[in-house]
Amino acid sequence: MRIAYLSSAYLAPVEYYTKLLEYDKIYVEQHDHYIKQTYRNRCTIAGPDGELALSIPTVKPDTLKCPMKDIRISDHGNWRHLHWNAIESAYNSTPYFEYYKDDFRPFYEKKYEFLADFNEEICQLVCKLIDIQPCIERTSEYKTEFAAEETDFREIIHPKKDFRIADPEFIPHPYYQVFDSKLGFLPNLSIIDLLFNMGPESLLVLTSK
Repeated sequence: MRIAYLSSAYLAPVEYYTKLLEYDKIYVEQHDHYIKQTYRNRCTIAGPDGELALSIPTVKPDTLKCPMKDIRISDHGNWRHLHWNAIESAYNSTPYFEYYKDDFRPFYEKKYEFLADFNEEICQLVCKLIDIQPCIERTSEYKTEFAAEETDFREIIHPKKDFRIADPEFIPHPYYQVFDSKLGFLPNLSIIDLLFNMGPESLLVLTSK
């Protein structure tokens, strides 16, 4: 059995979802020390001018070493409204935005207390829409040593790291993007970029080699 360890992630990139398909068991880390500017609270979408990062504001914890499971979402800056507007502006002309928008909109209307819960529920929705059933559990402790069948991707799938170097087993398969005639193909964006552009064919893209 192949096992992967992943960080919690907000609308994670395509690379992340390939692991959900390729590994028999997934553990999503809850006990790592929270770090900003990672996929834990950030996703990258494509707009008419190129890549756009969306970050969820978090409440500053009482300690510098706060586990991910205890990180609370901040209401600062009306981020839900801003994120949904950005997503709508970027994808309203894609083939499948109208089809899926009512599935995603509630996440930007309901208030969630904990970031890990928000990330988990939106990941469950994406898996349902793509039609995959990964075996996912939250971690019960923080591991530093791994067996031969276990792979640690917690800090490998990272917006500041070049996936070509950090994760050479991930080879992005090009797919239609609404702005590709202007921008060219932008690899490894948030899973919603794939979903809104390709709809039911998203699974074929994720499994292509």
